[in-house]
Amino acid sequence: MATTHIQKREGVLPTEAELLVDRALQDLEAHSPELKKELRPIQITSVKEVEVSAGRKALVIFVPVPLLKAVHKVQQRVTRELEKKFSDRQVLFIAQRRIIKKPARVNRAKQPRPMSRTLAVVHDRILDDLVYPTEIVGKRTRVKVDGSKTIKVFLDAKDATSLEYKLDTFSAVYKRMTGKDVVFEFPAEQTF
Repeated sequence: MATTHIQKREGVLPTEAELLVDRALQDLEAHSPELKKELRPIQITSVKEVEVSAGRKALVIFVPVPLLKAVHKVQQRVTRELEKKFSDRQVLFIAQRRIIKKPARVNRAKQPRPMSRTLAVVHDRILDDLVYPTEIVGKRTRVKVDGSKTIKVFLDAKDATSLEYKLDTFSAVYKRMTGKDVVFEFPAEQTF
């Protein structure tokens, strides 16, 4: 069976997890005619397994940035179907972004670094990709006395029932991708 959804550089072989996700996407494309048209152009660049907690894992599927909009159209349905296939894992889609280091005096670049390639912007975009079906309504950075930082992210309260079980997965994946501690919450209802 050909790897139709895997996009790799020449000579790089896909991993076992990437082949599993590719086969699952091909099966989904073959057995659901309503998703066939939307799944055809979707490519994946890599798949990583992240340990969430004792025995629970998450599959992080990386897609090219130009295809992220197409993935968002079918992400909820595809995520639901892939979580059925991989019953012991949760599935997340993130765009494959690149961080370009800050230019130093010694190695001046020929052109300026785009803002979309800075560390801060890439980390913010990863955060947006992680929680995609919902929106981030607020962020706070808490600095403790010992100097450690924790980011509190407030998600839209209307999606609380559908995302409650994924909050620890979001935290573990973000910690693995960026090295930053983050806590996801839904804001308390305020009455005036």
